[in-house]
Amino acid sequence: MKPMNGAGIISDRDILIAVTINILGVYTLSLPRILAEETTAADGWVGILLGGGVACILAWVVAKLTLLYPNKSFFSIASDLVTKPIAVILTFLFTLQYIAITSFQVREVSALAHQYLFDQTPLEVISLSFLLVVVYGVCGSRAGIFRLNALFLPFVLVGLLVVVVVPLVFIKTENLLPVFQTDFKGYVQSTYSSLNTFAGFGIILFYIALVKNPKNTPKMAVKGVIFNTILYTILYIVCIGTFGNSTTANLFFPTFDLSRTVEIPGGFFERFDAFLFLAWTIILFVHSLMAFDIAVMTLMMVFKKVKKIMLVITLTPLIFFISMIPKDYVELTHIARYISLIKLTSLLLVVVLLWSAYKIKGGKQSE
Repeated sequence: MKPMNGAGIISDRDILIAVTINILGVYTLSLPRILAEETTAADGWVGILLGGGVACILAWVVAKLTLLYPNKSFFSIASDLVTKPIAVILTFLFTLQYIAITSFQVREVSALAHQYLFDQTPLEVISLSFLLVVVYGVCGSRAGIFRLNALFLPFVLVGLLVVVVVPLVFIKTENLLPVFQTDFKGYVQSTYSSLNTFAGFGIILFYIALVKNPKNTPKMAVKGVIFNTILYTILYIVCIGTFGNSTTANLFFPTFDLSRTVEIPGGFFERFDAFLFLAWTIILFVHSLMAFDIAVMTLMMVFKKVKKIMLVITLTPLIFFISMIPKDYVELTHIARYISLIKLTSLLLVVVLLWSAYKIKGGKQSE
């Protein structure tokens, strides 16, 4: 097997940043509400820790699997382990999955922008404008995507830090009590919901082949998941402590409403929620960028002679059309849940299949 085209263009630190920022997303805005609906008082933190723990194990397993074939693409690894025809099918399934993810992200950011900023602008215009910016980014170098991750992450983390720290004065201890009152079913549901938010680590299945020295990449991937686990736990506790379980469960985006409680002294910046919205627009942009790039990357693995720009031009109208299918935001939310389920399930099934094939072959690689 030949090394993947572009191998060695990024470092393991870039994987850490990519995993961190790819896990952060729109679910960060709604996760406190979802967990509040499934648990009692502040018991949702248990689900976050359990979900994060499972995600750490899965991230390590995925990274270790790809590490067995350094600088080899997913298609090359799958072809070696489960034959080329099956590898083509698996690769196409991931292509369809990341096309759907890109479409969802485009519609998500346009829906949020339409609701909070551009209420007089047609949704189609917002979606197309955002998609064209994503297309511009995808047409560039793959290394540039990781540079954007490194550039945007500090900006996003500063916004989240302010959202978490400033409302601490509003936390009421009684909102966090009593503890461990949730039944077993509630803990299982909250763990599953939390695990879905961590599914973004799946990008390492495709991007680890680009790492120059991937020896420490599994550790970096796990560190990215651990960081988000801690962040989600703190954010959830602050939301519950500030609003209470019942109120949080009835707020569509508790994190966004939490940002509205932030008041910076001196009146220098009165609308911090606008700053948070900007941060989330950046996150959704990076998500869309990486999802679109992976969709193109997987197609190029199969159709090696097709130029990247032709695939981008072909997929763009399809992504735009799919993004316009949901009739309203409620339907979009339901579709997002199905996408998360498919994303996590397909990743698990593929990893189990490839690991099983590797063990059956006795841990040997085909030349």
